[in-house]
Amino acid sequence: MPVPLPPALALSLDVLRCPTCRRTRRLHPEGGALRCPAGHTFDLARHGYVSLLTGARATSGDDADMVRARSRFLATGAYEPLRAAAARLAAAAVSRPRATVVDAGCGTGHYLAGVLDRLPGARGVGLDTSVRALRAAARAHDRAAAVAADVFRPLPLADGTADVVLNVFAPRNAAGFHRVLRQGGRLVVLRPTGRHLAELRDRRPAMVAVDPAKEERLHRALDPFFEAAATERVDYPVHLTAAEALDLVAMTPSARHPARTEGPPPGRVTVSVLATAYRRR
Repeated sequence: MPVPLPPALALSLDVLRCPTCRRTRRLHPEGGALRCPAGHTFDLARHGYVSLLTGARATSGDDADMVRARSRFLATGAYEPLRAAAARLAAAAVSRPRATVVDAGCGTGHYLAGVLDRLPGARGVGLDTSVRALRAAARAHDRAAAVAADVFRPLPLADGTADVVLNVFAPRNAAGFHRVLRQGGRLVVLRPTGRHLAELRDRRPAMVAVDPAKEERLHRALDPFFEAAATERVDYPVHLTAAEALDLVAMTPSARHPARTEGPPPGRVTVSVLATAYRRR
């Protein structure tokens, strides 16, 4: 029996474009798939997402263990101030009732759902390469479509259709983000400072450190396309149990390190993140 078109995907179908035809052809539902006029077909997954991935991928994204750890940790509310900052900056950029929010590297859809809660008339499109994460993203919000897509490749979205592109702890495609944002739209980027989780890294030296040149590299990548409009620094302490600390490590790139099974001890940890809204040049 064909998989029905998920309601959230139907809500945003007009902004999707065939990844093979490269943003020129719309997709329409047909027999449990999305199809373009040239005949390229993309199956709908029974878990509620559609894959618009083509060719070899740079990464397959988070695995099942990482997704489970992220879901458990985010459910504690420890990162809720980060979600609130993303929602504030996104809401400040929206000036029309039926806005479109694209979350590039959406993971489980946690941050996209927070933005959509703040914008009752908006619809969202979450992009990620991890099918495990997209299963969760497809259930994160009734107005959030989940799409498998590689941020490093041309985005399967029409030009100038997004009011906000959200990018939280995820890879960036500055040229692609610039193309899909409408004039007056905003790119909202959240990234860690050097103080982020410093105590946890001190207790567990094998954790991946924040590159000291991260801000300089971000500026170099975005500057040809964007200029900063507003920045918030979000700093606060959280007290983690041993299980929460383990999940926090397991949901990050440090989870791929051979020492991932060594549980970090509980205690106080600093969350330190910069959240910036960028306007298109």
